[in-house]
Amino acid sequence: MGVIEGNRPATDNDWETITRNGDFAIKRWINDQMNGTSCTVVLIGENTAGRKWINHEIVEAWNSGKGVLGVHIHNLKDRDQKQCTRGSNPFDSIPFGNGTTRLSSIVKAYDPSCYTSATVYDHIRQNLAAWVEEAIRIRSNY
Repeated sequence: MGVIEGNRPATDNDWETITRNGDFAIKRWINDQMNGTSCTVVLIGENTAGRKWINHEIVEAWNSGKGVLGVHIHNLKDRDQKQCTRGSNPFDSIPFGNGTTRLSSIVKAYDPSCYTSATVYDHIRQNLAAWVEEAIRIRSNY
């Protein structure tokens, strides 16, 4: 988003190469990506919730003491210039504590209330740093 520097997302080809080497390689890659970070930001698209490796990343981040937050990215344009639709909160399916509580009761998932791709992007860009700091503060309470 231009706020957080030095973290290049994986391309489709990178991800294919990583997944070809199995679950252990994927876990190692995720851990390497998270190494040295204090917060994990989950960009919530229409197909994010319930995905095995998204859930793994969330649990690993939380269990290692990192701040965790989500940002709904609906209304941003995809590579085909189509606006995506709102996805479910991935933290709703992750148990916390006794198992009846969900991580979504603690971890915030921000939902920009803008309608055009440019205004959604701008809203996220302007607020992401503060959201990260808040997620780190929240995590320090648990």
